[in-house]
Amino acid sequence: MKGKYAFVSYIVLVSLFKCTKCHSVEKYSLLMPNVRPNREELYLCTSVKVDPSQNYYVIGFEPNATMDVAHHILLYGCGKPGMSKTVWNCGEMGHGMDKNEDTMAPCAAESQVLYAWARDAPKLILPKGVGFKVGGDSSIKYLVLQVHYAHIDMFKDGRTDDSGVFLHYTLRPLNKIASVLIMGTSGLIPPKSTTYMETACMINENKTIYPIAYRTHTHSLGKVVSGYLIKPDFTWIELGRRDPLTPQMFYPIHNKVAATQGDQIAARCTMQSTRDRWTIIGATKEDEMCNFYLMYYVENDEPLSMKYCFTPGPPDYYWKKAGLFNIPDREASSL
Repeated sequence: MKGKYAFVSYIVLVSLFKCTKCHSVEKYSLLMPNVRPNREELYLCTSVKVDPSQNYYVIGFEPNATMDVAHHILLYGCGKPGMSKTVWNCGEMGHGMDKNEDTMAPCAAESQVLYAWARDAPKLILPKGVGFKVGGDSSIKYLVLQVHYAHIDMFKDGRTDDSGVFLHYTLRPLNKIASVLIMGTSGLIPPKSTTYMETACMINENKTIYPIAYRTHTHSLGKVVSGYLIKPDFTWIELGRRDPLTPQMFYPIHNKVAATQGDQIAARCTMQSTRDRWTIIGATKEDEMCNFYLMYYVENDEPLSMKYCFTPGPPDYYWKKAGLFNIPDREASSL
């Protein structure tokens, strides 16, 4: 498959041949169109419209990137892209890096993250029977690729970039629909300190989700990122725990457990700063981030409407301030 509208053109061929490839796995290239970043800490987006007459099920993600070029990559599912341009400056999570520049978010409507990559993480293949539903009757009408270019030295000689991801997909209907819940915080990290950045959100929808994978993300100060399922009796079940400076791929969940209405999902980033200055949450390498990505599926249902769970972070928010009990303090901050 080649070209930005291959999803659209492909369905015509499928109809003509009576869907002979419905049970096969195809590959689609969603790549930056040979861009040349002109400054550091630039976030660029490009989009593709998914054919609305057919459901597609994305079952794998194969990165086409190296950490020498791309700091990280996010793949968004959108109801509408942030701009109609082929490429646009899309900032970090929709926040522009330059107030004087025309900057738009990756999505103008129905924003959710499907996949994230950093630090030379390998490809991800979902468990059998699980897939992200896009196009057709899905709320995901467009796919938007975002690439963060932290450094631009490699482009000063005129080279261009086609970083992105190869999507593995099938037309075969799947009943286990995948989604991603992103946990994160705002907040401040004091100089020469160890700081906990924590978040937690309750599942308020009458659904059952099945966590399958997790991914951690910080910048340079992160030492441990951990995620938990908290039952109503404050039993904490570890979903994942990792050094965020290792390859930032999706790793298998630590405990196979279902989460239902009334349960909480929580995450902590343990940050260690030797800096003489305060560090804020922000988009550049001089700032920090605290993210725990939880990939899950629902069976014969639609995913949670909750796509993000963010708190103000320190010094305004901590698990204890939020009324959580039986906190596994030592385990949550050690490897």
